[in-house]
Amino acid sequence: MTALVLSILSKPTLVAIMGGLLAALVAFMKGNRRGARLEREKQAKAEQKARDVLDDVQSDVGAMSADQVRAELAKRARP
Repeated sequence: MTALVLSILSKPTLVAIMGGLLAALVAFMKGNRRGARLEREKQAKAEQKARDVLDDVQSDVGAMSADQVRAELAKRARP
């Protein structure tokens, strides 16, 4: 086993090729993690925006009287 490792390490071209493959693998993995992180951040922002809209709507509806709510619903109901 030691002889195999030493024979590989004694050839600079082979070491350079293996180093290049390792660098490409590391770059791919780093880019993949970055893309996943960006997608999670984008989802979190969209969910926060949806929560804000929901809070605004619930606040507006909560401030209306029951008759006003019925009137709004009647205007928006499909015939």
